[in-house]
Amino acid sequence: MANKYRILVIEDEPQMAELLKMRLEANNYEVIVAYNGIDGWRKLRTEKPDLILLDVMLPGMDGFQICKLIKHHTQYRNIPVIMLTARTDKEDIKTGKEAGADAYIAKPFDANILLQKIRELLGGDYGE
Repeated sequence: MANKYRILVIEDEPQMAELLKMRLEANNYEVIVAYNGIDGWRKLRTEKPDLILLDVMLPGMDGFQICKLIKHHTQYRNIPVIMLTARTDKEDIKTGKEAGADAYIAKPFDANILLQKIRELLGGDYGE
């Protein structure tokens, strides 16, 4: 089989990060986890993911800041970013979109909807 798509999960809650990792690996994705914004930015640069799942409320640097950095950086701007967060008011969603997020999914989330959005952003059903 060809190389797996690499997904960077930036999530400060260990249980949520592990749940995402297990679900994604079960769907044939390679998963890298960062537990804060600064580590997430570092792993983005060293691990070169194909897609990023990004929480908003993170220590060090919040998800909106990270998303802006990604989308304004010529080397990383084409990496799809899915904001996965409990912050769901209209202002937060607007801020996420303005930061450049490709999708904004509310926690708690339906795993099938998340997987469908990942496949859509990665261009098909490769991860199956």
